[in-house]
Amino acid sequence: MAKLLLNLRNVGEDEIREVGELLDHHGLAWYRTEPSPWGISNGGLWLRDNTDHPRAKALMADYQAERGQRMRAEREAALRDGSAETFATLLRRRPLYVLAGLLGMLAAAALVLLPFMLLRG
Repeated sequence: MAKLLLNLRNVGEDEIREVGELLDHHGLAWYRTEPSPWGISNGGLWLRDNTDHPRAKALMADYQAERGQRMRAEREAALRDGSAETFATLLRRRPLYVLAGLLGMLAAAALVLLPFMLLRG
C-alpha cells in the first residue's frame, strides 16, 4: 500500500527533484501525483511500499535540516550582496501588485472587524 511522504503544497520544483533523487539514491520506490486542476488536492510524493516509510521519514528529516541550513545561508548571502528580494525591492519593481495586496488585506481586515464595529455602534 502506498504512503504519502511529501505534500507538494508550496514545494518548489527544485526540492521535488532533490527529494526524488534522494529516494532513488537510497533505493526507495516512489511516485508523484500532480495537483488537481481545481485546487482540491496539492499533489504529493508517495512511497510505493508502506514499510519504507520510517526509513524515508528519517532521510527526509536529515534532508530538510540540511536544506534549511543551505537556504538560510543563500538568503543571508543574497541580503549581503543586495540581490535578495525584500519588501522595498518588490515595491519598487511592482508597485501596483503591492498596492493591490495591501488593499486586499485591508478589505479582509475590515470585513472581519465589521461585526464588532456594528455591535459597538
